[in-house]
Amino acid sequence: MTNHHHKNKKTKFNYPQIPKTPTGITGLDEITGGGIPTGRPTLICGGAGCGKTLMSLEFIVRGATEFNEPGVFMAFEEKAAELAMNVTSLGFDLVKLQEEKKLKVDYVHIDRSEIEETGEYDLEGLFIRLGYAIDSIGAKRVVLDTVENLFLGLTNQGILRAELRRLFTWLKEKGVTAIITGERGEGNTFTRQGLEEYVSDCVILLDHRVINQISTRRLRILKYRGSLHGTNEYPFLIDEDGIAVLPVTSLNLEKDVSTERVSSGIPALDKMLDNKGFFKGGSVLVSGSAGTGKTSIAACFANEICKQQKRCLYFAFEESPKQIIRNMKSISVNLQQYIDNDSLLFHASRPTLHGLEQHLVAMYKIIKNFKPDAVIIDPITNLVTIGTVSEVKSMLIRLIDFLQEEQITVMFTALSLNSVVNEQTDEGVSSLVDSWLLVRDIEFNGERNRGMYIMKSRGMRHSNQVREFIITDDGIDLVDVYLGPEGVLIGSAREAQRLQEKTGEVLRGNAVNMKDREIDRKRKMLEAKIANLQSEFESAEDELNKISVEEELIKKVSENNRDALTKLRGGDKASSK
Repeated sequence: MTNHHHKNKKTKFNYPQIPKTPTGITGLDEITGGGIPTGRPTLICGGAGCGKTLMSLEFIVRGATEFNEPGVFMAFEEKAAELAMNVTSLGFDLVKLQEEKKLKVDYVHIDRSEIEETGEYDLEGLFIRLGYAIDSIGAKRVVLDTVENLFLGLTNQGILRAELRRLFTWLKEKGVTAIITGERGEGNTFTRQGLEEYVSDCVILLDHRVINQISTRRLRILKYRGSLHGTNEYPFLIDEDGIAVLPVTSLNLEKDVSTERVSSGIPALDKMLDNKGFFKGGSVLVSGSAGTGKTSIAACFANEICKQQKRCLYFAFEESPKQIIRNMKSISVNLQQYIDNDSLLFHASRPTLHGLEQHLVAMYKIIKNFKPDAVIIDPITNLVTIGTVSEVKSMLIRLIDFLQEEQITVMFTALSLNSVVNEQTDEGVSSLVDSWLLVRDIEFNGERNRGMYIMKSRGMRHSNQVREFIITDDGIDLVDVYLGPEGVLIGSAREAQRLQEKTGEVLRGNAVNMKDREIDRKRKMLEAKIANLQSEFESAEDELNKISVEEELIKKVSENNRDALTKLRGGDKASSK
């Protein structure tokens, strides 16, 4: 039983898929799991102006230039010269590709009056013409743009369906990978006839919508026979490089993580972050009210990244690059030098320029091209003006997801106001990021000062203390707050407390010095007295010693005199006898 389950699990993740032809369109091959079905027809449908012709034409051009697969583009609306002119802005040279036999553009004019007059409709002529075009260059790819023009004026649904099935069958037998474009139908049908979507092996729906006066293009894979594929709506962008689809929704959380650290550019902040800074590839949120120094923190971070000879990409949604460069010079941060050596790139745009998804696609492309080590987005709260809080959160989840895969460190700044919207934005974004720095105004004693907290920093020890956040001419510094009798002291109150403590130390020092001098004076007096007493003692001792010697001499003289007298008396006695 265990082996059986294991086998089923393995089969689920290694599902055999049909052969696929890569489109070469950025992001589309990732969504489709490798491209569109090889040798089978794919339908691209959507309303006017959503990019059907451009997507199908890019499929042909990329095939010819990148995969060595010649292609035929059969147009029923625009002439070859018009098509060539329309795509020159994208860098596609259709004339040159045709000269090199890599591409054939064929314009087929369908006359509605002829069909109405004869009453007969047959695609045989089209098959002969298309077959000749395919054989002439050995085409592997074919585009028919658009299928509705083939059936202009044809009201007989029976004939229409039969010919449509015949067309799809013919393309399959020819073995070419085909894209057929179709206009969006009414009601529940995705195409005008409602049949193309059933006979196609793959159906891609393009949508161009305007919400709150902001235009967004989206793509969705409606069906893909024999293949797994992304089923969500994906934003796509049409710019000077063609079409870029962003497969931004990822369910996979299996990502590599790094233990390498990245300095914040503020030594005191690094010290609060385990003396090392942020994790490489992590995400950092700096939030605070207006004027608290969020952009200054971001600029210091960018400055540090570039100083380490790495690359930084700065997305500015509020100020122009020149404003930021000028303002940062006031705190001794010179960003211009890094712009000049191509290690720092600013991308400034108004949030209202695109929808959220378009911004995401544009950011994705710039990041892919510039290949930065760090990205700064300043501020994300401006994006709330073009989307709801949940939409902004969804966008940022996908952006963080992408940056983590690329091991790019990202710093967001967010404006906090006393409003529900911004509180939700803070909370919504803060749950996504690895580190959250909060800079707040602290009003005390008639002053406005700043305090910084580290609300969280995953995977590392970090300070839980409030630091006073100071912006000076020499940069940013974080200093310890003072605990005085009235609580936390900052600003001039902190300086007054420091001065008071310093004065107290001086007074205590003076008092100690006076006491030391008094002790020294008394010691010297006592030492003088002791010296006098010692001298007196020595004098008395000398006197006593002198008296003792004199007494000894007197005694010796007395004894000698006595002996002499005795002898004298003895001599006198002898004479008398």
